[in-house]
Amino acid sequence: MELETGTIDLIAKKENGVGYLIMNRPDARNAMSDAMNKALQQKLAEFELDNEVRCIVLTGAGKGFCAGGDVKGMAAKNEKADENNTIDKAIHRQRDHQRGTSGKLFKMPKPTIASLPGPAAGAGLSYALSCDLRIMSSSAIMTTAFAKVGFSGDYGGSYFMTQLIGSAKARELYFLSDRVSAEEALDLGLTNWVTAPEDLEQRTKEIAEKLASGPSVAFRYMKENLNRAMAGDVDDCLDLEATHHVHCGETMDHKNAAKAFIEKKTPEFEGR
Repeated sequence: MELETGTIDLIAKKENGVGYLIMNRPDARNAMSDAMNKALQQKLAEFELDNEVRCIVLTGAGKGFCAGGDVKGMAAKNEKADENNTIDKAIHRQRDHQRGTSGKLFKMPKPTIASLPGPAAGAGLSYALSCDLRIMSSSAIMTTAFAKVGFSGDYGGSYFMTQLIGSAKARELYFLSDRVSAEEALDLGLTNWVTAPEDLEQRTKEIAEKLASGPSVAFRYMKENLNRAMAGDVDDCLDLEATHHVHCGETMDHKNAAKAFIEKKTPEFEGR
């Protein structure tokens, strides 16, 4: 079922428990636009509260994932002075949008997947890294790209990349802006799977629907545990795990799954 987004720059749909968000500017390798950014933030907020959506997939139309910010658009804006657009207002807007997009993908109490048919660059790479899981076409690449246009980086990429592959390698990729192939990304731990281009859509769907049919309450707390573990104190993590584990033990999903395990049946999870 396709959903209204208010712009052609973002396609949204729901299918078999999965919410799909497709960045749709293929002629520009899905570079961000104001309309895309606004719609993405809005749909993520809606999907978070939609009980029919149990997993979220972010991808791009055509042969790219997302080229990040629209550099041509930035250049045009730089030539036009706007007295109302103070640096403080710009910072506030940027913070708000980052928290509502890459921050939301990271904290969303549902599994999130980035499916990369092609390049993920700059803020587009940050979007991919903010998701729980990534799957890449063998022809896709990743690059930070920020240094090439005199930017320091945004949308949480420096945080997500450091957590995934460590500080030294993250600094190398940020400073030098090298292109990372799909196979190298797999070796580094920047992606979970690499597949043939023609198989990407189907493989993404299989993974997403498997997650959508899983124990959504347990996934919610599992994700919070894992996020807290990234920067938390060990005792805080132990205590949080204990609380969430006991809570999950009281859900019907757990009780039905335990019964199914004994009966050697496949459990059906209802999210309660």
